[in-house]
Amino acid sequence: MISTYGSQQDYDGMAGVAGDLPAWTPEDFAAMGAFMTGFNQRLAESGELVETRALAAPVHTRRVRTGAAGTAVVTDGPYAETQEVLAGYWVVECASFDRATEIAVELADCPAPEHVRATAVADVRPIEEHADERADDA
Repeated sequence: MISTYGSQQDYDGMAGVAGDLPAWTPEDFAAMGAFMTGFNQRLAESGELVETRALAAPVHTRRVRTGAAGTAVVTDGPYAETQEVLAGYWVVECASFDRATEIAVELADCPAPEHVRATAVADVRPIEEHADERADDA
């Protein structure tokens, strides 16, 4: 799984709302959209794309945690502007962990304002199979 991260401030910037950092221009957003469309299409054509999703802004998030005496505590977003949350992901099925890493490296070519590119990261993590999934492969 390849995952990317962002903050509420990042989502606001993509929507054209400036905060501590400049807002994205319509051209910035269009260039990112075109890149992502091509990126996803190449993965689909290679047969490596299993699923990909962008996630809604943190303002639409609810965090559930265990509070005192084991009770659930639900907090609505947004969180502090600097707190990054999962922004989107790709599930890929490919020949190796190294290939998944190569795919994630391609995300560095995604056009974005320089202040966004300077802090952008993507994590590559294997997905654990459950025992019943391994049995299906046998």
